[in-house]
Formats: sequence, C-alpha cells, structure tokens
Amino acid sequence: MTTTPAQRSQLRSRRDDLRRALAQVGDLRPGSLVERYRRCGKPTCHCAQPGDRGHGPSWSLTREVAGKTVTTVIPEAAVAPTRAHVAEYHRFRGLVRDFLDASEQWCDADVRATTAPADAGAEKGGSRRRSLPKSRARSRR
Repeated sequence: MTTTPAQRSQLRSRRDDLRRALAQVGDLRPGSLVERYRRCGKPTCHCAQPGDRGHGPSWSLTREVAGKTVTTVIPEAAVAPTRAHVAEYHRFRGLVRDFLDASEQWCDADVRATTAPADAGAEKGGSRRRSLPKSRARSRR
C-alpha cells in the first residue's frame, strides 16, 4: 500500500508533535502512591474497634527496582508533588508509546515511498551467480 505525500506529511507532523511533547516532560517518578492505615495492636485503642479505619493515613511509593519491589515512605507534605511526579511518569509512558507508533508508521511509509518505483521495473530471477575458479590439484608428497 502506497502513501500519498499528504499522508506522509501528516505522519511526519504527528511524529514531530510527539517529539516536542517529549521534550516538555517534567519531573517524574515511576511507581504507585498508596494511602495506608494500620492497627497498632493495643486492645483499648480506637483502631481496635470494629469499623474504625485505624491509624493514618501514611503514604508509600511502591515501585520495582531490578526485579524487586521497593517501598518508600512519603511524608504527608510530599504527597501532592509525588502524586504529580507519578502522573507525569504515566503521561511520559503514553507519549513514548504514541511516539514509537508514529515513528514506525512514518518509517514504513518512507520505506514504501522509496522502494515503490525501484520495484516496479525489477525482473524476477535477478542476475546469475558466477562460477568460482577451481583450485589446483595438490601434490601428495
């Protein structure tokens, strides 16, 4: 399937727009920000009562490092920036995925555009392989 020059221009424009968006990526960090509540274990504490949420919230950032899950405690004052960093990471991942798709489409269209005229006049069979020179017989001394 050949692409028109207008389609190729549109693909190039999409790829370039995504490249510019990737250049605008801010601070980011991978992982999941989790709000946790815990029970202290004292039978007279409010957290031991049925229906009580427990002590908290405490915040943790969980992510994978070298195949292992790593959890970092996030202070209450850093929750908002950390939430923004994680959201920026997810936006970055989406941009990278879209950029790869757009770049692949552009490359496919570019290859089709450069190979289409050359393939039209090609004959089946190609050139013949030349024979290799035979080596001389060796003496048996």
